Amino acid sequence: MKQRHGWIWSLSGALALAGSAHAQRAGDNAVTAAEDAFGATLGNETIGLYSSKQVRGFSPVDAGNVRMDGVYFDRQGTVPPALVEGSTIRVGLSALNYPFPAPTGIVDYRLKKAGDERVISVLAALNAYGAPALELDAKLPIVDQRFGLAGNISFAREEYYDGADARYVRAGLVPRWRPTENIEILPFWSISRGRDEEVAPTIITSGNHLPPKIARRRHFGQSWSDNEYDSRNYGVLGKARFGNNWALAGGVFRSINNQPSGFAELFADTTADGMTREKVIADPRQRYASTSGELRLSRSFSEGPRLHVLHLALRGRSLESEYGGSADAIYYGWRRLGEPRPMPEPDSFEFGPRTRDHVEQWTGGLAYEGRWRDVGELSLGVQRSRYRKSVDQPGLPRTSSRDDPWLPNATASVYLNKSLALYAGHTRGLEESGIAPDDSANRNQALAAIRTRQTDAGLRWAFADNMKLVAGAFDVRKPYFTTDENNVYGAIGEVRHRGLELSLSGRPIDSLSLVAGAVLMRPRVSGEAVRLGRVGDRPIGQTERVLRSDLEYRPPMLPGWSFDLAMSHYGERVASRDGFNRVPAYTLVDVGARYRFKLGSAPASLRLLVANAGDTYTWTIYGNNSFGLTDGRRYVAQLAVDFDG
Repeated sequence: MKQRHGWIWSLSGALALAGSAHAQRAGDNAVTAAEDAFGATLGNETIGLYSSKQVRGFSPVDAGNVRMDGVYFDRQGTVPPALVEGSTIRVGLSALNYPFPAPTGIVDYRLKKAGDERVISVLAALNAYGAPALELDAKLPIVDQRFGLAGNISFAREEYYDGADARYVRAGLVPRWRPTENIEILPFWSISRGRDEEVAPTIITSGNHLPPKIARRRHFGQSWSDNEYDSRNYGVLGKARFGNNWALAGGVFRSINNQPSGFAELFADTTADGMTREKVIADPRQRYASTSGELRLSRSFSEGPRLHVLHLALRGRSLESEYGGSADAIYYGWRRLGEPRPMPEPDSFEFGPRTRDHVEQWTGGLAYEGRWRDVGELSLGVQRSRYRKSVDQPGLPRTSSRDDPWLPNATASVYLNKSLALYAGHTRGLEESGIAPDDSANRNQALAAIRTRQTDAGLRWAFADNMKLVAGAFDVRKPYFTTDENNVYGAIGEVRHRGLELSLSGRPIDSLSLVAGAVLMRPRVSGEAVRLGRVGDRPIGQTERVLRSDLEYRPPMLPGWSFDLAMSHYGERVASRDGFNRVPAYTLVDVGARYRFKLGSAPASLRLLVANAGDTYTWTIYGNNSFGLTDGRRYVAQLAVDFDG
């Protein structure tokens, strides 16, 4: 599941959201629900400039900057919409109320919760390329004001841009117990299971050129090179208030990403005229399992218009990883890219021993939040982290690494008037670096933790009653990871992302909702490798320009109907280590409509969408001269019905 995320994660934010805080799936809407343009997921759909995979040019999930209802969570497995209402990307001013912010932003998931109303929702869909899906979502109050149950199960067959398909089952269960008005306990469990997913092709060119354009929706790998995965998340969250001044929040989580079988389909040495060599690599089981949690005690006190809050927190995680052991690559010779050449499946694969590593990390923190009514806010914090990692590679002695950094943060905002606020902040972090990609010599290898830092500043302006503008500047610095001359993926310099981000959201008129944003960034690499000419000064895969707008129009003369338009523009991207091979800029346009009506007495909505209406053709960049296909034009029809139980 490293290269696939299914249509539900990739369709435009112009889609109507299929979930909300009230579980009434037929009535929600992406554009009207978004707080800003920086990124949010509700139910199955995503909107905004950023996502859990990309914030200011980096991945907050890979970095470990994930929260569940505000509590630290070391995510390894997929977090399905069956478990959560959605998520929000917290950067800049929106991260101010988090006592311990992090560089690269924060992804905060919100668990599904049963309320006081019984709602059962059914969703039936024909998704991208005609793939069917069925979903059942329920929120059931069982004991009034005290106990309820939220659950979801979905079945889907998904079709992909390269002609592959797969079968998925996703389920989640969240009991909600409120023994008193001031205590809430939320156990939870989820599973995501994927089967028969033909692996996506990785196309590696023979030099600084793009692959030739080939037909999409035509699978040209081997039908037996299927990926499988089982992902589970379970644990318990708890929050409590004591008196008027004390609060306790905490959680313990178990997150598992288990891949029973996996393959890489590499089309190497691809020439400009389309000749290529297929290479198939089989993997034994790969497994990543983490136990993590946080306990946070807060004390608040006030003096007139000023509120002060102190936080004392302890976080921890224990991650066990088992990876590698790939069988020898199978080469199938030269052929034309995009043309299938079926070959018989080998009787068996000779796998090697796997690498095992263990990470243990404890972090203690003390933070202060001050809020002065009509004046401003101040957030100060310091964390001390104890990081230990041991690696057992086959045939080699155990190696260990450790780090014990101090991680300070400070953010302040000033209210110039009721409509205008300024903010500035600085934070440092210790983050994971993900795993090496499929096209590298050390593919699947877990990488060492890194130190990171971020400085940002900006403003928020509320105007015209229903409109809000957020504008900011940021500077994020991290070690730079790419493949070297030996195709080994690792850190070979420092990368600095400096830029501006803009968000405009609200209702210019009653019948029109708008969410628009832009990221104008200058990503640059520095260090000895750049000075010696081993790598270019622009990082692979990073664009300097992202523009996005989502509009929904509700014609007064057509009750129940709304029409939407989503436009996204991405600037040119560097595709080679030396910086000379580049993918041109491209633009995507999605158009859709929604009709809300009654099915008997039950609220219902019909959603129609044409995604990538212009059938734009571009490439995903995986690494140095390494490319993947992208989606073309596709059609979606979804019917959602809410029953009152």
